[in-house]
Amino acid sequence: MATTDITALIDFYVREKDLTRERVIQALEASFITAYAKMVPGADRIQNIRAVVNAQKGTVKIKAEMTVVNDDEMTDAFNEVKLSVARAAGAKSGKTYEPGDTISVNITPKDFGRIAVQTARQTMQQRIRKAEQEMLAEAFRDRAGEVVTGTVRRYDKGDVIVEVEKFEGIVPLRQRIPGEEYSTGDQMRFYIVEVRDGVRGNELILSRSHPNLVRRLFENEVLEIAEHTVEILTVVREPGYRTKMIVRSNDPNVDPIGACVGMRGARVKNVVNELNHEKVDILEYTNDKATLVTESLAPIEPMKVTVDEANRLVTVIVADDKAAAKAKGRKGQNVRLTARLISSPEQRWDVRVEAHDEKAAAQNMAQEGAGELVSVLGISPALAASMVASGFTTVQGIAAYAQAEDLIEMLLITEEEANAIIEKAKAAC
Repeated sequence: MATTDITALIDFYVREKDLTRERVIQALEASFITAYAKMVPGADRIQNIRAVVNAQKGTVKIKAEMTVVNDDEMTDAFNEVKLSVARAAGAKSGKTYEPGDTISVNITPKDFGRIAVQTARQTMQQRIRKAEQEMLAEAFRDRAGEVVTGTVRRYDKGDVIVEVEKFEGIVPLRQRIPGEEYSTGDQMRFYIVEVRDGVRGNELILSRSHPNLVRRLFENEVLEIAEHTVEILTVVREPGYRTKMIVRSNDPNVDPIGACVGMRGARVKNVVNELNHEKVDILEYTNDKATLVTESLAPIEPMKVTVDEANRLVTVIVADDKAAAKAKGRKGQNVRLTARLISSPEQRWDVRVEAHDEKAAAQNMAQEGAGELVSVLGISPALAASMVASGFTTVQGIAAYAQAEDLIEMLLITEEEANAIIEKAKAAC
């Protein structure tokens, strides 16, 4: 291989792959060792072998580190050299050798030429790929959680290959936004998930669907978040459809939602555009689940919200079926995200949206009213039900408006019983 061949090969990989000259030379030397092993029978028995490439002179030498032994004790021609031979070589370089010393022996074959060069070229790609993977791992191993800008290059077996800082990253199917298109040359921002050891070596895994992509985009857009004046507490997301985010201000003079939205919505608009127009709901933190659920389902205004702590269930009653459908969202995504929003790793909550049922509501009200009359007035459930049916639904109403003759006539009770009921109602109030 001529000097120009070696230097041109090294310069090519340094320029095109952005590798250091040292890494390229190391890969080239390893390729020549592979070529030597294929050309020389028994080369695999040599224990310490190396290739030395001199890029300036355009030479390559294969050397073996051998042990010096007495002439009559030599048993391994692949790893030992006779003392007389070693001393003869040392005389030329001014070195002296004794049994047990190590000597570097030039074992380059006389015909180590064209075939070796071709073999080296074939294996060079593998070595360069390995060097690239080592550099990729060094560059990104500690950068998981960052957002980077990448350029889409191609598809490979269903994965999107993206160029990031002269390296190639992979966006698997599950890390993509459903329905989002990726065309060669497109520039977009990606979340670094990890550098993992995959089937192709070190792989930089990127994501467009990770919830923390939204978090990082807002951190880059909103100065108050970068300065920790405003905190993002929770992000839940169904990629391509909707994201819900809870924020909190550490400064009473700063509106956390306003800071995230920005002047005329500029800040949130930048994030939404980056996410291919995915909807983003920003909610202010509160530890009241009923309030948080109400805000999350806006603009639908619930008629009633009940929180069942024991069963970890929030039930939302809305005006009608149309309002219920709007509150639930497309395929239930809105209510599903709301449930995830109020849940935690330790406690999973559910949110149920129901349309108002007037008949059922009336029955529930009647049952609640009758139960109150039984407990406060000490009457039987049957009599309490009759009183509710007759319009006497609350203890306060009975105390203020009931007359003994009305109770006698409507409930068919005695005057004594009627007066006792009225007196107990007034005492309770």
